[in-house]
Amino acid sequence: MNGILMMVIAIAVLGGAYLIYGRYLAKKWGIDENAKTPAYELEDGVDYVPADTNVVFGHQFASIAGAGPINGPIQAAIFGWVPVLLWILVGGVFFGAVQDFASMYASVKNKGRTIGYIIEEYIGKLGKKLFLAFCWLFCILVIAAFADVVAGTFNGFQLDEAGAVVDKIAANGSVATTSVLFIVEAVILGCILKYAKLPKWLNTAIAILMLVGAVALGLAFPMYLSRGVWHLIIFAYVLIACVVPVWALLQPRDYLNSYLLIFMIVAAVVGIFIANPSCNLNAFNGFVVDGQYLFPILFVTIACGAVSGFHSLVSSGTASKQIKNEKNMLPVSFGAMLMESMLAVIALIAVASFAQGEAAAQGLTTQPQIFAGAIANFLTAAGLPYSLVFTLINLAVSAFALTSLDSVARIGRLSFQEFFVDEDTDEKNMSPVLKFVTNKYFATIITLVLAYLLAKVGYAEIWPLFGSANQLLSVLALVACAVFLKKTNRQGIMLWIPMFFMMAVTFSALGLTIFKLSKAFLATGLSLGNTLQLIFAILLLVLGVIVAIQGIHKLTEKNTAEAKPL
Repeated sequence: MNGILMMVIAIAVLGGAYLIYGRYLAKKWGIDENAKTPAYELEDGVDYVPADTNVVFGHQFASIAGAGPINGPIQAAIFGWVPVLLWILVGGVFFGAVQDFASMYASVKNKGRTIGYIIEEYIGKLGKKLFLAFCWLFCILVIAAFADVVAGTFNGFQLDEAGAVVDKIAANGSVATTSVLFIVEAVILGCILKYAKLPKWLNTAIAILMLVGAVALGLAFPMYLSRGVWHLIIFAYVLIACVVPVWALLQPRDYLNSYLLIFMIVAAVVGIFIANPSCNLNAFNGFVVDGQYLFPILFVTIACGAVSGFHSLVSSGTASKQIKNEKNMLPVSFGAMLMESMLAVIALIAVASFAQGEAAAQGLTTQPQIFAGAIANFLTAAGLPYSLVFTLINLAVSAFALTSLDSVARIGRLSFQEFFVDEDTDEKNMSPVLKFVTNKYFATIITLVLAYLLAKVGYAEIWPLFGSANQLLSVLALVACAVFLKKTNRQGIMLWIPMFFMMAVTFSALGLTIFKLSKAFLATGLSLGNTLQLIFAILLLVLGVIVAIQGIHKLTEKNTAEAKPL
């Protein structure tokens, strides 16, 4: 097996899946091109804002991608390239793309509401409350982690053990400058998209010129600030990004970043076809490697490249409120997921191109560094300088951590607001207390304050549970969508296998965590971090079981009345 053959297989499978399976789902569920979408029906200029397909695709793709499809496959490569490739392709098509499309479809058919609302409407209020509480806590954890990661990426100074500045980090300074310029350019582009009404090709040309300009200025004028300062700046930025209209910042910035990520993918594919790297990984290393079980660890580690619960939050939380026409849902959701699976395959080829110990010998220690180093190696065959390519790929990966950050922060804010509002709540005659807690500014501030505190005191204590928590979201989204399809007389059987399989994965992973931590507690006691992990693992397992039981009950009961498709 070599890089080109892996790439050809991936292109054939993922391209064929979109043309055949994606269109099949759209036809089976029903797409009404004449229906008035929530973006128009509930247009408020803040969250509900209709946008062109390429703009919403940019938001969806940039939000769900980030470093996830790079980190996961590289970490999971310990099991061999065959199980990793199979799970990316099978999971990406039949699990992830189906989940993302179903989540967006159900949301658009229900006034752009989140999966939490779908659970309330078709499963019950208890399930909705549990789901939204979990979503909010999950978002706080992700915000804390991503903010810290971004601050570390932007950190302009290398410190010694005593905390004294040793040297400046030019690459980080360039990434910081470019990212700040992206934000400024996004506001300008947002005004152009909203008010100038230019042709799409001209908007695209302007976006690409802005992108190139920001990268060039970033490389020429690196910005050097400390990690602590960047923490404050990032949270201040996210506070603004959460409450301003999506057209003013979220849409155009994700639009800009999507071109950067697509450029990275295209450059990587070209590099693979030029260099044709060999595969230095074993095909299969066994079901147990270094104490890690292939099931369920492989399916928890590779999330964003195959199926990720976080995607359902983006699909139903922000992107569904921007869809102009129902026909746009397939390319925005299904298509973006398959593009992400392509990125995951590239990450697998990248790590496979290194012989054992070779990446570490070159100073490539983190997953993004391994990815960037491999792509730089591939493109040197085309005559491009290694250092330039390495910096640009790192820049692309870093930019998307910030993109995911403000998307998940907005989702956290919406989850908090929706927790206090039921389907029968009269939003025009709410009590003063209810108006206060559902205010977007209060919801944003309390979410970000808790995330900031968690980032400072140590989110790493519970971060090991992120993979299981993320995949539990996938279970709950699949359950909710399956019930929605059943209750509206649409075929949802294609969600059943992914739903039950991910239940087995998530509950097994949480069960193993609880078993290991309980065993350690009985033997020697637990540290504060392990105690928090044990508590959160138990809570997650109980939450998942309750909502899953409720959902399965709804799936197996007979409809009491003839439902009309929305």
